[in-house]
Amino acid sequence: MTEPRDYITINKHSWNQRVDAHLHSAFYDVNGCRNGKNVLNSIELDLLGDVSGLDILHLQCHFGLDSLCLQRMGARVTGVDFSDKAIETAVSLNTTFGLNAQFVCADVCAVPSSLYDRFDVVFTSYGTIGWLPDLNAWAHTIAKTLKPGGRFVMAEFHPVVWMFDDDFKKIGYSYFNTGAIYEQETGTYADRNANIQSDYVMWNHSLAEIINALLANGLTIEAFLEHDYSPYNCFRHTEEYQPGRFRIKHLEHTIPMVFSMACVKK
Repeated sequence: MTEPRDYITINKHSWNQRVDAHLHSAFYDVNGCRNGKNVLNSIELDLLGDVSGLDILHLQCHFGLDSLCLQRMGARVTGVDFSDKAIETAVSLNTTFGLNAQFVCADVCAVPSSLYDRFDVVFTSYGTIGWLPDLNAWAHTIAKTLKPGGRFVMAEFHPVVWMFDDDFKKIGYSYFNTGAIYEQETGTYADRNANIQSDYVMWNHSLAEIINALLANGLTIEAFLEHDYSPYNCFRHTEEYQPGRFRIKHLEHTIPMVFSMACVKK
């Protein structure tokens, strides 16, 4: 079994494999975004508010669709991701869309010092922190890159979701961070029929672990919300009970599926 110290190599390969399938998937709807669709959701938009004129750092941006939408909303955006193939694609989309966002290929826990103390907002969303073993290092990046008084906005799948097996029939994993979880996947959440097979390493993080990492790095929570739906149809056995709102059909509204929060740097 591979040691956790190799997780970046393993996960980078996994994400590089997904880029082409994601780029051409209905899930990401790149053509819709190209034609002006804002792919951001009300969950994060409500917390972000008016971003016009703000400097925003988008952590773990994948190939940058959310970054480009923030740029269209009037922000000056820098996207960061460790997947070189994703960043190359983001740069290409940026040119195709006629925008001027910036993209940096870097590990979220080791961003270049040139990004320190520069941003009014740091933003991250949906399926990001589970790839990280050390949330203190993650929160340190957020604190170091924010200007004094800057805001951190986060929307993320709720840790309760990651306790279940893939069919949401039984508890398969601990709510708490008990160490690295090694998985193998065929296909991808954006296209389950994609000709991809990849290994990856993840960690579960409780709400307390997330919140305490942010507090320990000088951030104050100003809003925290839990949502009984996902804006993405990326799980098995879902139903769209309202347009753009998905739940696990047999669990209905009984579990939180997403949480969101806004913090301020002291």
